[in-house]
Amino acid sequence: MTDHFIEDKSNKVTVDVEGHDGKVDFNDLKTGGFIKQRQKDLFAVRLRCPGGRLSTDKLVEISKLAHKYSKKSVVHFSFRQSLEILYVDYKDFHELVAELKKIGQEVASCGPRVRVPTACGGCEYNPNGLTDTQAMAKMVDEKFFGTRTPHKFKTCFSGCPIDCARTKEMDYGFQGVVEPVWDEEACTGCTICSEACKEDAIEAHPVSGKPIFDPMKCIYCGDCIRACPTETWKAKRYGHIVRIGGKHGRHPMESVEVCKFLPDEKVPDAIHKTVEWYNANGKRGERIGNTLKRVGLTHYLDYMEPVFKSGSPADWVVPAQGVKKD
Repeated sequence: MTDHFIEDKSNKVTVDVEGHDGKVDFNDLKTGGFIKQRQKDLFAVRLRCPGGRLSTDKLVEISKLAHKYSKKSVVHFSFRQSLEILYVDYKDFHELVAELKKIGQEVASCGPRVRVPTACGGCEYNPNGLTDTQAMAKMVDEKFFGTRTPHKFKTCFSGCPIDCARTKEMDYGFQGVVEPVWDEEACTGCTICSEACKEDAIEAHPVSGKPIFDPMKCIYCGDCIRACPTETWKAKRYGHIVRIGGKHGRHPMESVEVCKFLPDEKVPDAIHKTVEWYNANGKRGERIGNTLKRVGLTHYLDYMEPVFKSGSPADWVVPAQGVKKD
């Protein structure tokens, strides 16, 4: 079928793109981060911004390049935190990419591969943050970006149960959690923890004021730990809830929780083995959520057991702590 948005599809463009150095066809451009627009011969150039972070110096330089190469001098921040320079003529690709390289900015990629990870601010500056999401996003970008998969493979990192990065809607999501532990001897019965707990997982004892903890309601947010004035509530361990198989689009699918409290150091192993499993079991053009449905979640969990045993099974429950109900 003739593409009426491009004048001559027989032409080839000299452009330096991840995995496509030299001359490439228009059909290959999208996989390199050059996305065709409605307007004839014009493309959006998607930039690689892991975790949605750019230095101010680089942002200024990108703005100058957008002013130079965008026919409308405009950029767009995508829903996955990428910055896109819009209305770029394909004849300018080579020059634009060369100038981007001079400032240390790479073009992203689309297609069936591991995409640029997204992340919230995490514990670096967000008071709610429990994990260093930006460090995790940087790691994924450096180790896994561009790895071939049967379909697109999107990862994300949320630093707490508020889940701003929407781990339930990603192929592979990591949400920060903390396991609270209570020290009865240090507790004064001030009841502040019960007031701070939005999940009603902590109830103040009617006489002593000491906490009655319901682990079934706890979402591991750490509000009790932050609120406690005597440090009676402490962090026993930090980690990630791991979710797999989510996606949005025409046919949304919610991810499945497969592990709790996976430690930071095991996140690279989890991604590596998951991509390995996906490549071995997924069909071309099949998202990993559909692969899980077809092959079976148990098959995946058996394969991941060496990694996930360092965390806790998906149905793991925190042992009851605090004063027990009579």
